[in-house]
Amino acid sequence: MEKNEIIPLKITGLTSEGSGIARFDGKAVFVPFAAVGDEIEARVLKDCKSYAYAKIERIIKPSEDRIENDCPVFGKCGGCAFRHINYTAELRAKEGIVRDAFERIGKLNPEFKPIECGDAAERYRNKLQMPVAKVDGKIAAGFFAQRSHRLIPVSDCKLQPEIFSKITEYIVKEAAALKISAYNEEKHDGVFRHIFLRKAANKADGGLCCVLVARRNVPEFKALARKISEKFPEVTGVVLNINPEKTNVILGEKEILLCGKAEIFDEMCGVLLKISPKSFYQVNTNAAEKLYRRAADFAGKAEVILDLYCGIGAVGLSMAKNAKKLLGAEIVPEAVENARENAQNCGITNTEFISADAKVAAKTLCERGIAPDVILLDPPRKGCDEETLRACAAMNPQRIVMISCNPSTAARDCKLLSEMGYEPKIVQPFDLFPRTPHVECVCLLSKVDI
Repeated sequence: MEKNEIIPLKITGLTSEGSGIARFDGKAVFVPFAAVGDEIEARVLKDCKSYAYAKIERIIKPSEDRIENDCPVFGKCGGCAFRHINYTAELRAKEGIVRDAFERIGKLNPEFKPIECGDAAERYRNKLQMPVAKVDGKIAAGFFAQRSHRLIPVSDCKLQPEIFSKITEYIVKEAAALKISAYNEEKHDGVFRHIFLRKAANKADGGLCCVLVARRNVPEFKALARKISEKFPEVTGVVLNINPEKTNVILGEKEILLCGKAEIFDEMCGVLLKISPKSFYQVNTNAAEKLYRRAADFAGKAEVILDLYCGIGAVGLSMAKNAKKLLGAEIVPEAVENARENAQNCGITNTEFISADAKVAAKTLCERGIAPDVILLDPPRKGCDEETLRACAAMNPQRIVMISCNPSTAARDCKLLSEMGYEPKIVQPFDLFPRTPHVECVCLLSKVDI
C-alpha cells in the first residue's frame, strides 16, 4: 500500500477506540467512523509494517447499523465515536471490546454477562470539563480534537444537560466582556483555562457547582461569579480553582469560593453523598447505580470490606449496612473527608477511611493484620500496580470485586490476580459512557482453594 492509495475495504470489526477494522492483502487496516458491514473505498493515510490507517473516501454499501449523525462537530471533537451507528450496534461492539480484552490480553475465560446500560444515551452526564482557548481571535470553549490540543468550539454537546450548554455559552460571553484572557498552552500565558460544571442527578435540590479554572486569580472572576449566580438560580456555588502549572491536569491545588457553596449533594444506591469539586464521582449516575448494585451482588455477604480507591465512599457505603466493618482508602484528601461526612450523615458508624495511595494503604493494612472478606478495587484508567495487587492477595480475601473503566488494564490486572490464586469468575460490561468508545466493567474474582 502507498500513502493516498484508494483501496476497497469491507469493515468486519471495531477497535476499542471505535475505529473500523478491515483487511487488505492480509494486513489490518483501521478506519475511523466506519461501521461493521460497511463496504467502502478508503484512502491510505499511513502504511506500517503489519497494519495501516485509512479514512473513508466513499461508502459503496452502508452497514445496516448506520444512522444519520446528528451532531455538527462529530468527527472533529475528540468525544463521541459512535454517533454514526445505532445504539444496539454500539452496545454489541462494547460487549466485544470487553470480551476481547479478557480473552486476548488476559488469556482468561470468565463467564461474560450481557452488557447493561442506563435509561438514556443522551444528556446523561452530570459533569462537564470544557477547556477554554482563543479561537480566531476570540475566547471560546469546546473540546479538543482527537489526539491534539486544538480546540473545537462546541455550542451544545448532546451528552450534557442543556443547562450546561446555556451556562458555558453565558460564561464565555461574559468573560469576553470582562476581558478575561484565555489560556494559551504553548506560550503558557493568559488566564482562563477550563469550565468545570457538576450537578446532582437524583436529588432535585442537590445543587449545581460551577468551577472556573484559572492560571491565576484576577478581580474580574469575582464579577463573573456574581453574574453567573444572578443569571442561573440553579447554580448553588461558584469556585475559582487556581492551576498555575504547565500541565494537562485540569484542577490545581488551591480553591477560592467566590459565592455560594463548593459542594453538591446527590443520592446513589440509597446513600446521600456530599461531593467536593476534586472528588471523583461517576458521570452517569443512573447507569453507575446499576453497576454498584451488581458490584454489591458480586461482593455478597461479608464481615469486613476493604474499598480501595474509595473516592467519596459511594460504592462502599452502599454495602456497609450488611457488613461489620468498612475500610476505605483514597489518595484525594477532600474525597476522604467527603466519605467520612457521608458515613456520618447516613448514620453509618462501622467505617474507617484513610487518605493514602492505594499501594501504600494496601501494604499498611496488610501489615496491620487486616483480613477483609471482600476487597473492592475501582482504580483509574491505568489500573492497579503489581504491589497493590500483591498486598491485596496477601490479605487473603474470599472475593475481589474489580470495577474498571478500561477493559485492557482490567484484563491485565485480573491475569496477575489469577496467578496469585484469584480466579476471574464473572465479567459484566456496563455502558456508562454512551456514544463514546469507553465502556466500564465489573469483575468477580474468587479465591481458589489449593
